[in-house]
Amino acid sequence: MKAVALYGTAGVLVLSGLSALGAAPPGDVGTDTAATAEAAGTAVAAARAAATGITFGACPKPEGLPAAVKCGTVRVPLDYADPYGKQISLTVSHAHATGKPADRQGALIYNPGGPGASSMYFPMATAVPAWKPLAAAYDLVGYAPRGVGRSAPLSCEDPATNAEEPTAAPIHPSEAFKRKKIAQAKAYAAGCARKAGPALRQYNSLNNARDLDVLRAALGERKITFMGASYGTYFGALYATLFPSHVRRMVFDSAVDPDPQQIWYGNNLAQSLAFESRWADFRTWVAKHDKTYHLGANESDVLASYETARARLTDKPAGSTVGPAQLQAAYLQAGYYDDVWPADAYALSQYLKGNAKPLIKLAAPDRAAAKENENGTAVYTAVECNDAPWPTDWRVWDADNTALARRAPFETWDNAWMNLPCAYWQAPQQQPLDVRTAEGALPPTLILAAERDAATPYPGALELQRRLRGSVLITERDAGTHGIGGGRNTCVNRYLDDYLLTGRTPVRRASCAPHPQPDPVSLEKRTLPQPRPAL
Repeated sequence: MKAVALYGTAGVLVLSGLSALGAAPPGDVGTDTAATAEAAGTAVAAARAAATGITFGACPKPEGLPAAVKCGTVRVPLDYADPYGKQISLTVSHAHATGKPADRQGALIYNPGGPGASSMYFPMATAVPAWKPLAAAYDLVGYAPRGVGRSAPLSCEDPATNAEEPTAAPIHPSEAFKRKKIAQAKAYAAGCARKAGPALRQYNSLNNARDLDVLRAALGERKITFMGASYGTYFGALYATLFPSHVRRMVFDSAVDPDPQQIWYGNNLAQSLAFESRWADFRTWVAKHDKTYHLGANESDVLASYETARARLTDKPAGSTVGPAQLQAAYLQAGYYDDVWPADAYALSQYLKGNAKPLIKLAAPDRAAAKENENGTAVYTAVECNDAPWPTDWRVWDADNTALARRAPFETWDNAWMNLPCAYWQAPQQQPLDVRTAEGALPPTLILAAERDAATPYPGALELQRRLRGSVLITERDAGTHGIGGGRNTCVNRYLDDYLLTGRTPVRRASCAPHPQPDPVSLEKRTLPQPRPAL
């Protein structure tokens, strides 16, 4: 996910930003007239969906799904305060449980994060060994949230514009560069408002939670079994707050800090800070394997090698496509997933030896995915900008990010530019819901977290557990992969399977040893893995 959590010694940076917001105390959403109307509208839409259901058939070719996966749509109100008004269709994918009918436990709905990501591919997990026990017991259900893919797609600019040429990414930008980025942010925010019109305000996390309840009803489920990763944990937490009696089992994998004071400006500052440590983890691993990569015998020397590549790309982009910004975007993946470390190290090593092909393959923009990427960025921006007030004074952004970049230069300014349209947003912005549940209101829920996760820093998992009474936290110690459920840690997977299959959990907290770090195999002899999208 491209946004989440600040704490500790950097907390002063968040406070300076929040003081500029002049926001009313969070939590008023649940008591105002609009929220009451939206709650009633959700009940109307869910009852209608329960009566209608979902007709599943062959998936449209653009989905690229195998014949065993079936697709359908569910209708939801664009505006839950007007449930009889304009409706939009969300695409849904489905695979039947593979086990005995008597052992079926219902539908398991999954969301991978974002905002702006789709889980239409999720039913294909029936073929993945780690997911087979769950696939035997549950129908696997994926869907594209509102705005994503074919679900009332949102767009803010021409996708061709989104497929950038080689661009700069200074870690300490000049005043002229900042002015350029401000102008781009204003233009992007204006483009969102122009293309979406009044509907723009309806793309938000509260509506994503309400949509989830309508999907539950359309599937014929009295109570939901849901697994959300990254951003999916945030609107999952909103769902648990709004509809605690509708929850059967719920998994929060790599939890966003749900504190209203952190949504979303503070969370993005925190993410930038956390990525600096995870970037150092990658460099330390590369240095440990210096005999393979020859990039440096310590993490500082590896950083020097990276900066050498950055300087060369500034002077001459690789393949006329990869400049410093493309390099940074590609190597940000190393902060998300350690399974890309060998490919990243190999590409950097080869580039410095004069072979740019692996780096171009790794970092060049995917022109074929330009439309999909633009859509994902539009939904990401709309949801985060709509969810909460943001500082509208550029001086706040400048002061906070300038100070943070002195300590965490790797991701700070790129993250700021990603979110800067929210400073100039033209749609009304909400007050974040105060996520929390009363004792006994919610059945036990499961939180999974890696201790060194940069995208959703670990304190967010602690905060979520504090707010959701009866929740249980499973920690992968001294590891930083983002999204650990169904991954490479068998200990984590045992806890996940036990919870979803039986409802059992440890008393309050448990931990797992880290999964093994990747081996520096000879990548000349295998296909380079493609980096996964940053969520």
